[in-house]
Amino acid sequence: MQDRIYPLTFEPVFRDYIWGGRRLETLYERALPPGVVAESWEISGHPNAPTSVTDEHWRGKTLPQVMAELGTELVGRRSRKALDRGLFPLLIKLLDANRDLSVQVHPDDELASQIEGARLGKTEMWYVLHAEPGAELIYGLACGVTKSSFKQALAEGEVETQLHRLPIAAGDAIFVPAGTVHALLAGAIVVEVQQNSDTTYRVYDWGRTGANGEPRELHIDKALRAIDWARIAPQKAASVPLAAEEGMGRSLLVSCPQFAVERFEMGAQAQHRGCCDGSTFEIWGCLQGAVSLRWQGGSMRLDAVGFSLLPAALGGYALSAEKPTTLLRIYIPDQALGRPIRASLASTSQRGARAPSEASPV
Repeated sequence: MQDRIYPLTFEPVFRDYIWGGRRLETLYERALPPGVVAESWEISGHPNAPTSVTDEHWRGKTLPQVMAELGTELVGRRSRKALDRGLFPLLIKLLDANRDLSVQVHPDDELASQIEGARLGKTEMWYVLHAEPGAELIYGLACGVTKSSFKQALAEGEVETQLHRLPIAAGDAIFVPAGTVHALLAGAIVVEVQQNSDTTYRVYDWGRTGANGEPRELHIDKALRAIDWARIAPQKAASVPLAAEEGMGRSLLVSCPQFAVERFEMGAQAQHRGCCDGSTFEIWGCLQGAVSLRWQGGSMRLDAVGFSLLPAALGGYALSAEKPTTLLRIYIPDQALGRPIRASLASTSQRGARAPSEASPV
């Protein structure tokens, strides 16, 4: 089994949406194709752009092909529904917002099944890698906004008055559950962790046109059905400290039914030992620094900015930081046992605090 079960790295797939740029190359020394690069799909089982394994036994195989052969050995017991659908649960991207993205909203799974048939909804989170001075994003609705006021603003071309803007900085985590009106704005580079779905309803696009010179399509009727009108002036995710290990800090950034995301801050020579016990895969993203990853049968180095998928059947592994390093650990939480602990998502508004919950082209 050892030659089939090992940490997987992938060749990214690039997307050239009009709002992209070249900063993945200039800031992170990524090799990019010519032209605008908006997104780098790092780990993808989406049929529109599946990523392929870079080395060893599965070299050249796409993630869906590996999942079809390994099944629960890859995704784990908690992802049996995803396995039944033939769709890897998550999609990991890097986004380079050189221009403002469209204002949009994603449906939840129930609404997506009603409107789009077999498609999933889309809950996601952003981790800010880089933010220019003054960078912000649109996140939820402004105070006092109602469905009626929003529809009137749409009719009058004043939708910007209905949107909540939130300043951002490197290291911020933003949880975007389905139903949240949102837009990444110019000046930010983020890691996006999301359900494996491209179901997006565009609400507003700043009056610009697409490559064909025509305004890009809006999806107003669907968006009005999808919007969560209670998402008033939400705030950044509040990290929850987890058990400390020598030479490192660890915190839970987001926990929801679709995924959990932890941040590790490791000092030079710090070590972390973990185990993929068959319940879930783990995705490790090195955002700053470098680590060596060892498991029974092999080792590899993970540099910034890079990602590796650890199969659920991998067993024990160890991470050793070669220098001060920041990592994300992404996995499917155990909902039956209420794990991981409920994250404080800091979704406050002037109408009161909401309780913490585990709750397409752009």
